[in-house]
Amino acid sequence: MKRLLLATAAGALLAGAAGAEEIKMGMSLGFTGPLESMAPGMAAGAELAMKEVSESGLLLDGSTVVPVQGDSTCTDAAAATATVERLITAEGVRGIVGGMCSGETIASLQNVAVPNGVVMISPSATSPALSTIDDNGLFFRTSPSDARQGEIMAEIMMEKGVQNAAVTYTNNDYGKGLADAFAAAFQEKGGTVTVNAAHDDGKADYSAEVAALAAAGGDALVVAGYVDQGGSGIVRAALDTGAFDRFVFPDGMVGQALVDNFGSEIDGSFGQNPAAEGEGRDKFLAMAEEAGFDGTSAYSAEAYDAAALMLLSMAAAKSSDPNVWKNSVMDVANAPGEQILPGDLAKALEIINGGGDVDYVGASAVEMVEPGESAGTFREVSFENGEMTVVGYR
Repeated sequence: MKRLLLATAAGALLAGAAGAEEIKMGMSLGFTGPLESMAPGMAAGAELAMKEVSESGLLLDGSTVVPVQGDSTCTDAAAATATVERLITAEGVRGIVGGMCSGETIASLQNVAVPNGVVMISPSATSPALSTIDDNGLFFRTSPSDARQGEIMAEIMMEKGVQNAAVTYTNNDYGKGLADAFAAAFQEKGGTVTVNAAHDDGKADYSAEVAALAAAGGDALVVAGYVDQGGSGIVRAALDTGAFDRFVFPDGMVGQALVDNFGSEIDGSFGQNPAAEGEGRDKFLAMAEEAGFDGTSAYSAEAYDAAALMLLSMAAAKSSDPNVWKNSVMDVANAPGEQILPGDLAKALEIINGGGDVDYVGASAVEMVEPGESAGTFREVSFENGEMTVVGYR
């Protein structure tokens, strides 16, 4: 009997070894383009989760995880589509962390990911249009919709006594979606939008755009743009001409690059971006510091969570096939189950492999609502004495 048991155990080990894979995981992020200062932190966050899972040896019979980077450029839909096509057809990835910006995410999802049956989990594509897109259950996001951000921004502004504001937005799906969501929420609360105007990225001079905004007036200027592109160009022109000295910055502008660009020139301004507080965020920040990157950088935590959710969903589905594991994402992300924080991924895999349930909380307090996006917690920030300060969370 003992010999039989040993033979059975040996057979199980061989079967486990035979089932191990090299699982390639793609990242389609804007390493060049208007948010290139944010992309490295996001990639580092995603790769941290992949490394944690791979080194545990507990995913699908000891499968290893290999990250594969691709440059979406953030705003060039054709380039992003080509990148995602390469990741899927040439690299054979089993899931993609991305896209990064809303327009290119929509394009690559519809043109490549859905036809090829590959899951994308975006850490940062926030357009409300993605809530209703026909995705065949293949798209999720660990960031909340801008419909929610618009409400939060309007709430903060009213609390600060900003009764009327001019709005400028980058001329794409992200900018228009956020600007419209904000305008609706602000007006519902009794505020007045004096003008809601688009700006194009990549221009050397934004004086004409700022002149039109100044003519409309407002207690503050809402800049729904990109910190490494036209958003900063608008702010520079507004400061240089004295058109506005108080700004409201949503997520595409909030980051260290904004402080580096303007320092004390934007004192008195404020903004918000998706982020959570609590033990999960604290653990992630400590892990990021040990790994040598800044975990506070925008959407780095959400990227960690996107990668972790993918890999835990594979474990729950007992398959790396995205058409199979896509059905496990919502179960892994939500209660019931043992709560899982950053650094707990090996523990999560042990629970899943043992037939138990997990509730992935992660670095950004993940709580998935239909159709597969974060319910959303936002970090309120202010700019004083040339520095960005966290005011609180809501």
